[in-house]
Amino acid sequence: MTDTGRRIRPLRTLDTRPARYPTQAQAESAARRLALRHPDRCRLREVGRSRAGRPLLLLSVDRGPRAVLVVGGPHPNEPIGTAAAIRLAEVLLERPARPGLSWHLLLCLDPDGAALNAGWLDGPLTMRRHYEHFFRPAFEEQPELLPAPGSGRPPMPESVALTGLIDELRPILQCSLHGVDFGGAFVQLTGPVPGLAERFARSAERAGIPLDVDSYDAIGWASPAPGTYLMPAPGSTEVSRALPDEPELSTWSHATRHGAVTAVLEVPMWAVDAVGDARPHPAGPRALGAAARDLTARAEELTALLAYVPEHGHEAYGPLVRTAELSLAVAPRVAAEWLDRWCGQPLTSSRVTTAGLVAARLPLRVASILLRLLADARGPAADAARDRARAVVADSLDRLRQCFGVRWVPVQEQLAHQTRAVLTTADCLR
Repeated sequence: MTDTGRRIRPLRTLDTRPARYPTQAQAESAARRLALRHPDRCRLREVGRSRAGRPLLLLSVDRGPRAVLVVGGPHPNEPIGTAAAIRLAEVLLERPARPGLSWHLLLCLDPDGAALNAGWLDGPLTMRRHYEHFFRPAFEEQPELLPAPGSGRPPMPESVALTGLIDELRPILQCSLHGVDFGGAFVQLTGPVPGLAERFARSAERAGIPLDVDSYDAIGWASPAPGTYLMPAPGSTEVSRALPDEPELSTWSHATRHGAVTAVLEVPMWAVDAVGDARPHPAGPRALGAAARDLTARAEELTALLAYVPEHGHEAYGPLVRTAELSLAVAPRVAAEWLDRWCGQPLTSSRVTTAGLVAARLPLRVASILLRLLADARGPAADAARDRARAVVADSLDRLRQCFGVRWVPVQEQLAHQTRAVLTTADCLR
């Protein structure tokens, strides 16, 4: 079989500027242009509305009976998914139709969240500016996660739209396009895809991206090859107890009822080469313990600052408040799980690195959100709270640069890898 990863032609930017993430408006305009330019192969339709009434747009290419569903923008702090959905459509339309296949590209699953994270896209793509505009919803407000049976919580409109689309299309493959702040590339699968791991690894290498070989997101999961992980069966003890985002309560598993494989494709914005190091860490338990203590202490410090968020901030910026509160509640549980489950076993450099990244990243996210929430708080106590949050942001950014050697992955390389990964996964399933 021809290696799709080696056949993609050089990327064209989405507009005349240097390659960067498109805004929602730019992505929607690009999709409309493609539908008008290729009416014989391409069509655009609305498949639902968000909680705030924003349209959920699906761009479909070709009409074969075997459907591939691609979900862009599942997390608003990961703009690569929407960019890759548009780029994938461009690549497909540059080539002859693939017999038997149809492609269905959901531009952005969470447009409301994307609107709260959009400020970063209009300026320099630096770490500091990214976190100045950072937003990621609390677990229960992430559209890919479905409410647990008996919870009494209804699914969100975006979740209903996606599960309805899955039931309508009955895809053979669902690709969820994700990104990570810091780390490496990896793929999580609901079922085996023969031949994918090797080609995925070649694609990441071609983009200059390390593979995450002991991913924090897939602790204890089967890993048939470096950077490739198989999701555990429902109810398995392999799922982290500290985090509520269990695979069986997701739209990823919803697709399996139709025989589909879901591939969750992750690509980093800032690469950390040490996540690709599977060798034993020379001082793993000590380094892990330090990361756990640091995370717990930072969470306690930032929790105290929540008291200075003005009441109108809770009303006007409820999603940001809920994200900060949940993150601070989860942090000590995550740290305790590290100590309970990991400290008595050999640890790879990759595992220790990912723990250190979480210990730096989570306080950075929360402190950055607190600065937004405290922006118009008044009085000496609020001034002191802002100063403390700024200090956490500065310290976390310094630690990421100096201790982890983070390096920016150009948007065009992120795009190239994620586009190759989708096409390769579809090729392997054929």
